[in-house]
Amino acid sequence: MISHIYGFINTCLKSLVIEKFGEETWEKLRTLAEVQDTFMTYEIYDDVITLRLVQEACTMLDMPSEVVLKLFGEYFFSFCKMAGYDTMLRTLGGNLVEFIENLDALHSYLALSYQEMNAPSFRVEKNDDGRMLLHYYSDRKGLYHIVPGIIEAVAKDFFDSEVSMTILNQSEEDERTGKKEHVVFLVSQRSRGSKRDFRPQREKKEVTKEDEEIDRRRMRARCASLPHCPAGKRSRWDMVRSVVMFGKGRNLLKSFTPCYPDKLWMEEQAFCNAFPFHIVFDKQLKVKQTGINIQKFVPGLQTMDSRLDEYFSIVHPQVTFNIESIRKFINSQFVLKTRREMVPLASQHQSMLKLRGQMVWMESLGCMVYLCSPKLRSLQELEERGLHISDIAQHDTTRDLILLNQQRLAEMELSNQLERKKEELRILSRHLEAEKKKTETLLYAMLPRHVANQLKEGKRVEAGEFQVCTILFSDVVTFTNICAACEPIQIVNMLNSMYSKFDRLTSVHDVYKVETIGDAYMVVGGVPIPADSHAERVANFALGMRIAAREVTNPITGQPIQIRVGLHTGPVLAGVVGDKMPRYCLFGDTVNTASRMESHGVPDHIHLSPFTYSALEDKGFDILERGEIQVKGKGLMTTYFLLQNLCVSEDTIMARGTGEPCVYRDNHVRKEETNGQTMASASSSGDLTNEDTPFLGDTTPFQKGHLNDVNSRFCRLL
Repeated sequence: MISHIYGFINTCLKSLVIEKFGEETWEKLRTLAEVQDTFMTYEIYDDVITLRLVQEACTMLDMPSEVVLKLFGEYFFSFCKMAGYDTMLRTLGGNLVEFIENLDALHSYLALSYQEMNAPSFRVEKNDDGRMLLHYYSDRKGLYHIVPGIIEAVAKDFFDSEVSMTILNQSEEDERTGKKEHVVFLVSQRSRGSKRDFRPQREKKEVTKEDEEIDRRRMRARCASLPHCPAGKRSRWDMVRSVVMFGKGRNLLKSFTPCYPDKLWMEEQAFCNAFPFHIVFDKQLKVKQTGINIQKFVPGLQTMDSRLDEYFSIVHPQVTFNIESIRKFINSQFVLKTRREMVPLASQHQSMLKLRGQMVWMESLGCMVYLCSPKLRSLQELEERGLHISDIAQHDTTRDLILLNQQRLAEMELSNQLERKKEELRILSRHLEAEKKKTETLLYAMLPRHVANQLKEGKRVEAGEFQVCTILFSDVVTFTNICAACEPIQIVNMLNSMYSKFDRLTSVHDVYKVETIGDAYMVVGGVPIPADSHAERVANFALGMRIAAREVTNPITGQPIQIRVGLHTGPVLAGVVGDKMPRYCLFGDTVNTASRMESHGVPDHIHLSPFTYSALEDKGFDILERGEIQVKGKGLMTTYFLLQNLCVSEDTIMARGTGEPCVYRDNHVRKEETNGQTMASASSSGDLTNEDTPFLGDTTPFQKGHLNDVNSRFCRLL
């Protein structure tokens, strides 16, 4: 038989792990146990989920199962109080024994709401030495260590006492049918001290003998004014004495002795009408007396000396149907169910009648009286069993319980729906967060992070001037011829392979990818985050580009492709351009000069301007002077070729294998600033591939106030 448990228990276990060990521990635990994150309170789950969580918790926390289960027991008591069951638990009994004896009744009540609940059962035996034996019965093996945690917490909180529990016996259940485990605990209880005095401090004072004498005199004076008692009755002073006992602290309730009549002043017919659902049977289970409504639904009981076990089976507690077992569990609430074959044929298609009530042993008669009522959860069940409200005695609270529980069931269904909606919203929120991260990743690939954040917040991004940075341009040699001879998909595959390798290197050397147009690739160092090592970063990136390009083949020749690379160092202006597809652009003569270095370069070489050469001089790079060349729009310039980095290996530049990543001297001070002077990403404005295209600001330096004019000129050129 598959056993189930309500989500309330698993939610409690989750709350315990999060509160004691943290959210990350719970995430790891549920991942190892392969269970979901959220449990519905009124949904039922397989016991395997709970057992798997407990087992994984023991392994992960390196704690024995008895420690984990006892901790869960202690926390479960607190969790129930927080869930709104505090008053219900507190009023179960006036002492620990009464509390435990009424747990089964509580479980029976909760079963009205949690219909599939398979709760454990408890039985108490009292010893002469004040200790007690607690019998625990359960269908779930191995969870009995929860009991000491619960009982100790109850004793401490409700009864201001300490409890120690020792396992005396653990065996397969032999007293009851259906329960798999029977554990006997020896319970010792001792008081933790007197109850606290909750009177205000000013009311507390030491009582002296003189004060007591004054109180006695005052009381005598008041009693003297009372009228005389009739003969044979207690005097007024004896009456006062019995109540007050001169401050000796005796409790009137504890000294109460009940008074019984000489005979029962009730007619047999009136009793059967007043208690329409009751059965009296002897030691041989022969029925001696029944209520009128039980006779109506089970007509066979009208025949006296019928055997009770022929008409009913015991549902709870699951004991053998004999007088000895019933007397052993006399403090438990008994549930009996009619046998289908013993009811009239017309009623056999209906749900069988269940009775719930108390067994009372009458020693003088040698009989047991079962005072009971129909066990019903709702008006629907009332109809299914062919009953009406009028069939239940007016003094029987079952009438009110059915009506109240009908409303309770409706509230539970609403609560369950709200929990489901909450879980659906949580899942949707998680998916939305994942999609939001994807969108942000795409946005941050197009714009610098802080610029994108400002645009998302609806803020205007001010233009900023960078005093010095290094810009790189590259293109593929004979790219036009390759395009003419190949299919478009081959070109796409070649560029995708090459650009993917280049993109990885931008992260390795922390340079910003500005733009790609066709075969042209543009990056910048020192923008949007200023860095003293901008030239070294771009230079190492260029060396890595050349190595990566050799790993990409020409679709025509099958040989590695060749690229031209140009670098220039100087000032730029950066700002956001456009509304529909805003881009972060770089403006200034530095961009144009860097493009000229690429277009006047040599295949498979890295061409440097004299400004970049000055920035890299004495930095460990092997640089060869090319000499003076004619540069369009610039005249004669002495340029250089970057050959290699003498201080680091190719593996380090490429960040592959065992090579250590490049470490720059300003890594620890680079911070993303969000003011207008520090900008975060750039997009090339124009002169990427065509050297005949004039670039804005070839000769005129830009200021922040001129950005709108630049935008207008830029749009006209497009």
